[in-house]
Amino acid sequence: MKHFIVSGVPRAGKSTLSRNIAREMGWQHVCMDAVIAGFERCFPETGVDTGLSVNQGKASLEILQIISGKMAPFLQAMTDPEEYDQQNGPMVIDMYQLLPQDYVRFRLSDTCRVLYLLTGDVEPEERCAIQKKYDTPEDYTYELTGEERLESCRELVAQSRLMREQCEALGLPFYETARERERVFAAAVREIRAQRSLFQS
Repeated sequence: MKHFIVSGVPRAGKSTLSRNIAREMGWQHVCMDAVIAGFERCFPETGVDTGLSVNQGKASLEILQIISGKMAPFLQAMTDPEEYDQQNGPMVIDMYQLLPQDYVRFRLSDTCRVLYLLTGDVEPEERCAIQKKYDTPEDYTYELTGEERLESCRELVAQSRLMREQCEALGLPFYETARERERVFAAAVREIRAQRSLFQS
């Protein structure tokens, strides 16, 4: 049995697509961002700390690499068929901090298929305008000032481009979602439906 990971940058549609897939397939939806938040609060000794940019002056790309390197082996253990109850069925795992290089390095393809949702095909200013248009009070970006929002978009575009570069080098699937998101989601779901049988083997 294979699980499915929807990874990529924040506000690219990971949660929306993950929930849609889980509902259609009858699979479990697991939000790894919530798990990572739990690690931060309860197990600081693990070094899983998404606030490193504030606390230690590290750049967002470095934080991404650190968290990915710690969470990929955790995900490997979490999906180990000797530990996971097969009767629970496949999981759809929604996850931000998983670089394609770590997906490959920790051999997550043994237990999981993956696709990445990215927003690196636009410049930060355009991404910022698109994001602002669709922000709701539930989104963490809703209360940001214009400068904070633009800086966040600069970081997310840089992260998207790094992930896309790694996906291209490693032959992993990715979708750009800054524009025509609904059309992109429909294409992703069609691909997953076509591969449905692969998740049962």
